[in-house]
Amino acid sequence: PLNASRFPAPVASMTGFSSAGRSLPGLALTIELRSVNSRFLDLSLRVPDELRHFEAALREGVGARLQRGKVECRVALQRQPGVEPPRLNAPVLAQLEQLDIQVRTRLPGAVPLSVADVLHWPGVLDLRETDAEALREALLAALADSLDGLQSSRQREGEALRQTLLERCTGIVRIAQTLRPRIPEMLAQAERKLSERLNQALGAALQGGNVSREELAERVRQEVTLYGLRVDVDEELKRLLTHVDEVRRVLAAGGGVGRRLDFLMQELNREANTLGSKATAVDLTQAAVELKMLIEQMREQIQNLE
Repeated sequence: PLNASRFPAPVASMTGFSSAGRSLPGLALTIELRSVNSRFLDLSLRVPDELRHFEAALREGVGARLQRGKVECRVALQRQPGVEPPRLNAPVLAQLEQLDIQVRTRLPGAVPLSVADVLHWPGVLDLRETDAEALREALLAALADSLDGLQSSRQREGEALRQTLLERCTGIVRIAQTLRPRIPEMLAQAERKLSERLNQALGAALQGGNVSREELAERVRQEVTLYGLRVDVDEELKRLLTHVDEVRRVLAAGGGVGRRLDFLMQELNREANTLGSKATAVDLTQAAVELKMLIEQMREQIQNLE
């Protein structure tokens, strides 16, 4: 049997567009899907009045395929010319006529409804002659095609975002690997400067006879040791690289990675902030700034991932 781990699920963006259509005798159906990023699945339907009773089926079809994103679904229904003359829905037309009379009675300056206004009013064109089951099948088939196209669009962008994130991971690793061999040198340099300042500051106490030379040396040693522990960033760099490995693992596994990666960005940013707060050299400060910039770039891209 095939090993499923060799075939990771694609990473999908939440941004995409697709359209699909179906034809019935005398009718043309079109479905457009547009999606942008959102924390949850937020579906907005724009459906002709004649198809309102299919809304539940449309919502179920979209919800079965998409997990996140602000999705707009537009359904258009057009009569094909030259096939069969459309029929007017007499009750709806009569109701519209009464509304028009009432409005112009209250507002004499109101413009009467035009023929185009009437024909575009929901429910005026009667679709009762169309087989409901055939209409439902055509609608759901068009939805399935449009969802396929939307998913393909989102996956293409998702793959581009995956590559962008992996490039940023490489940048973070490069910075960390450049810093790690230099940490002992930078730490020793910072400790030497501190030791010199402490010796100068405590020299007056030695001259006054308040402390012995041995006591002074021990005090300086203790302070330098504590300072070294506070500014040592080796552990932060190790955790930074561990988080990067996890980001790469999540991207390799694929699927719905957005929330997991968003959490990992928080962890990466925490390590970068700690690194900056412990900086004892210009190089370390600059590295912390570059790391935060790369992490922020990743965080912005991850907001678009499903």
